Amino acid sequence: MTPSATTATTGATAAAPRNPGEPAPAATAPDPAPDPRRSRTVPAWVWAMPPVAVLALAFLYPLALVLQQSVTPDDGSGVSLDPYADVFASEVFRDALTTTVWLAVGSTVGCLVLGFVLALVIAFVPFPGGKAVARFVDVFLSFPSFLITLALLFIYGSVGMANGLWTDVTGAADGPFHFLTTPWGVLLAEITYFTPFVMRPLLAAFSQLDTGQLEVASSLGAGPVRIIRQVILPEALPALAAGGSLVLVMCLNEFGIVLFTGAKDVTTLPMLVYSKAILESDYPAACVVAVVNIAISVGLYGLYRVVSRRAGA
Repeated sequence: MTPSATTATTGATAAAPRNPGEPAPAATAPDPAPDPRRSRTVPAWVWAMPPVAVLALAFLYPLALVLQQSVTPDDGSGVSLDPYADVFASEVFRDALTTTVWLAVGSTVGCLVLGFVLALVIAFVPFPGGKAVARFVDVFLSFPSFLITLALLFIYGSVGMANGLWTDVTGAADGPFHFLTTPWGVLLAEITYFTPFVMRPLLAAFSQLDTGQLEVASSLGAGPVRIIRQVILPEALPALAAGGSLVLVMCLNEFGIVLFTGAKDVTTLPMLVYSKAILESDYPAACVVAVVNIAISVGLYGLYRVVSRRAGA
């Protein structure tokens, strides 16, 4: 039989009608598409375990130890709120809390005013090197706080350049600049260090400002002060709020500036924690102060996040 005949016979057999009593052949169903949810062999919660474990070991566990120690007196009497009562009744704690708050608020106000003025000059007053100054603001954010304090000590310290120049000119035995060891010196150092944290969001906001609005306001006869008040300031308010909230949180927890200025009469909450834990070995009292500082910081950080979200930062 030839191949063509064989093919014809096969085709005829395949096309032949089946008998009435013969069952129909079962149809072959296509393979179902794989379910992507079933194809994942590892549940999502497994992937979340490593970062949660790292967070728990690095942050939650030490925080839990601080909370436990704050309610555990040294006399071994068990869990008690006596350390909180003793600390809250202490005049040293109240003074430290007051000093911390007014330094943080004063530094924040100073940073807002100075940062707004400097950002206005950099953004809207053309001068040689303006772009380099704007880039330096970004670099300044990476500087440690004690570096700025050391620079101020070299200039205004007891044996700094300013006092040395004064004694050379007048022949006096001592110079007049001794404010760095006072709260005003701490305030100056914090304003100097934290002002760029306000300038950075302001410069970003000013870069998005439509200069056509300024030209229209100027053509209508508005002066610089009125343009700043009615055109620039409303656009800058979200950035000012975000930068000010961040500076307030950071000032509340600042330790290095107060320590490096040598202001012995200036006691803030972080300095009080250091004094109670390291110098007095009163760990329950130190933990109580730390818990209060954490509570204030977390509350202000929540406020900062809300303000930043509304500002689009």
